[in-house]
Parts: sequence; structure tokens; C-alpha cells
Amino acid sequence: MLTAATRALSQILSPPMRSILWKSIGLALVFIVVLRIGLQRALSWLATSGEIWAESMLGPGFHATLDVLAWMLSIAAGLGVLAGAIFLMPAITSLVASLFVDDIAEIVEREHYPAERPGAALPFGIALTEGVKTALLTIVVYLVALPFVFLAGAGFVVFYLATAWLLGREYFELAAMRFRTPAEAKLMRQANGMTVFIGGLIIAAFVSIPIVNLATPLFGMAFMVHLHKRLSGPRPELIEPTRRARMPVS
Repeated sequence: MLTAATRALSQILSPPMRSILWKSIGLALVFIVVLRIGLQRALSWLATSGEIWAESMLGPGFHATLDVLAWMLSIAAGLGVLAGAIFLMPAITSLVASLFVDDIAEIVEREHYPAERPGAALPFGIALTEGVKTALLTIVVYLVALPFVFLAGAGFVVFYLATAWLLGREYFELAAMRFRTPAEAKLMRQANGMTVFIGGLIIAAFVSIPIVNLATPLFGMAFMVHLHKRLSGPRPELIEPTRRARMPVS
């Protein structure tokens, strides 16, 4: 496990990975900016509408007080959006990873496993579908875990464990689907659930580091390619993906 993590870390800044790194960082930043602007405008609109409604209820004498309150709420909303963007980083990196999964995996396989037949590229629709599903599932799980944030730090433990499960699940299945059908990749992940979860803990630790977490798609995918190879054996039985029907598994 640690060897796989070390190999993944050492390869992130290698020349073949650099172009993918800059693309994934740029795309992640675009998602973050769009998310922040959209939420900020939505919350500002709600604050303005609420001020107008409150003034109509309380009368013009409360105009100055409501202005100050609306200003304070706008600042709080901005900070909340920033915090939300940080918490949603795993969802954002899941989307980004689905776009570069094959580019990353091919580099890792070519450098570390040249004697073995490389995996087959995932159809773009399947890769994107898996990324979107994981991103949406991440948001749902985080909304469920949000109340625990107010319980003396318990929320951060819940967020961390949820992130580990979600990211371990996604990256391992993406790596496995280069050699197996989606159904077989899911079964393999379930059969090695604890190992994959521990791998997810390592990825969750990486994604919790500000700035560095922009490289999560590269680290997570490279790491799980190594883990999948180890769990499959030194020379896994390679299944010809192009001869199988690839159907997304929920």
C-alpha cells in the first residue's frame, strides 16, 4: 500500500504527467470558480429579497438596520461558499478524474508494467457517468453528514471517512474497468472492500491538503492502478474489454 502511494506521488511531477497535471488543475479551478460565483449570486439574491420583504413587514424605519444585517449576511454567505467549495473538493476532483482517467492510467502502466498488456480505454460516456455519479453521491453523503459538524469535531471525522469510502470506490473501479466490465470491477472492489477503503483513506488525506489537492485526480488514479495490479496478481488474467458490453453499474 505504501509502495503504491510512494510510486504515485513520485510520478505526479514526472514529464509525461505534467501536461495532465496542469489541465486537471485548470479544470478544477474553473469548476470551483463557477460554483463559487453561482452560489454567491444565489445567496446575494436571497439576502436582497429577504431585506425587501422584511422592510415591507417592519416599515421604512428599519431600513438602515436591515441594510447592515444584509451586508453581514452577504459576508457570511461568501465565507460559507468558500468553505463549501473546500468541502466539495472531492466531488470536483471526481469529475476531473473521469476526464483524464485513461491518460493517467496509460502512463502508469507503460512505466511500471511494460511487460503486461495495457488496459483498454474506457468509453468517454462510461467514465463521465461514473464521475458524475460519484460527485452527486458525494454531495448527498456530505449533506447527510453536515449536522455532525456541530458535534465537537465529529463531523470532520465523518467527512473524512465518507471521503475515503467515496474516492476509494471511484478510483479503484475506474482502474479496474480498464481490464474488466463495470460489473466485474464492482465485484472485485466489494471482495477487497477493506483494502480499497484503506487506500481511500490515503487519497482522502491527500485531498484534505489545500492547493495540493488539485492534483488528486493524478494521485488517486495512479495509486489505484498500482493497487489494482497488486490485487490482481503479478500477471492478472486480462479480459479483452473491446469484446464485452460495457454497461454502467449503479
